[in-house]
Amino acid sequence: MRKQNLAAMQFEDLWQLYEQLAEVLADKIAAEKRELEHRLAKLNPVEIVRAARTGPPLSLPLTGRTSRRKYPKVFPKYSNPLAPSQKWSGRGKMPRWVIAALAAGQRLDDLKIEHAQKHDREERPRGDRTVSAVR
Repeated sequence: MRKQNLAAMQFEDLWQLYEQLAEVLADKIAAEKRELEHRLAKLNPVEIVRAARTGPPLSLPLTGRTSRRKYPKVFPKYSNPLAPSQKWSGRGKMPRWVIAALAAGQRLDDLKIEHAQKHDREERPRGDRTVSAVR
């Protein structure tokens, strides 16, 4: 392709060149986007499935894996006595306020929320569980 002196070109010629460039660029961008979506689908098909359900349709086929099952909400079991809005369910990494309270000599039971103590598994009465004989 030969180089053109753009400053010497007429306005109509420049505009026609601009429209041709815009069309070619739009096609190349769309092709690149399709290629990137295809590569992303290979890397993380679950997210693509989730995005397809919630967002606008993508231009790539959805793969076989389904999304994770939903887990029930976990209610908090522990509360910070100095800031009651700070709560912890007892799962995962301990918050800083729990670590500080334990370092200060408090026990984890001191931080329990009252309604959590009532429904705690250890304090719940259990029925008589016997293993039935195998026939």
